[in-house]
Amino acid sequence: MTVHVTPRPAIAARRFTLATDLDGTFLGGSQEARRVLYDWIEANRDTVGLIFVTGRDPEFIMEMCREEGLPWPEYVVGDVGTTIAHVRDDGHVEPIPELEADIAACWSDRGDLVRATLEGVSGLTLQPTAFRYRVSYDLTPETYDAAAERLVEELGLDWLISDNRYFDVLPKGISKGPSIKRLISHLGIPEARVLCAGDTMNDLSMLVSGLNAVAVGNSETALTQRLHGHESVYHARSAGASGILEAIHALDLHDAPKGV
Repeated sequence: MTVHVTPRPAIAARRFTLATDLDGTFLGGSQEARRVLYDWIEANRDTVGLIFVTGRDPEFIMEMCREEGLPWPEYVVGDVGTTIAHVRDDGHVEPIPELEADIAACWSDRGDLVRATLEGVSGLTLQPTAFRYRVSYDLTPETYDAAAERLVEELGLDWLISDNRYFDVLPKGISKGPSIKRLISHLGIPEARVLCAGDTMNDLSMLVSGLNAVAVGNSETALTQRLHGHESVYHARSAGASGILEAIHALDLHDAPKGV
């Protein structure tokens, strides 16, 4: 199977690149809006690049593309910024070693230490996926013990709560924002041609990175509050995929259909 079915210019040469979160953003909104956005991307591959920037792991992302008919991205910033990878023609994700070296060094193989430190902390349930450079938990707000934050900081690591239901432990200074900027620089994509799209707190660093950005209409309240005063962020009225289309049109980044 060849997922990039037609030859296309290098991503740096294209008019526009969408760097988008998945859950609630690229996968959000009505079925009609998603279909309009996805069809528009596929019809304009010569001038539109696609990067997924997500908390999901690469295997989940590729499974979604195979089974749900999503447009295949050409690059992935996954695992809340701890994976930076190229999507090969055969649909497999191939990490880019020179971009991940600092991430691996910052993490320093501390997964077991994190799990031992947070074992038994109220309100956190360890997720079963064995991530390479992060540890992630499901969070129960009613019973969550905020002491977890201090414990993580004492390890010299970062913590992130998103959608009030996920707790991620990350290498210091690593998140979606720094990783997408590192990838864009590596690929030589002019920053003015990129739009970052998101809807929860794990998108904050990406949306305030200085790149064009949109918080789609269904964004969590904590995110919209933190974005107050960041004039470079477009706040879409429409949810999910429709909000992305709305921003592309409003910011004049490409000839795109309006949100539906």
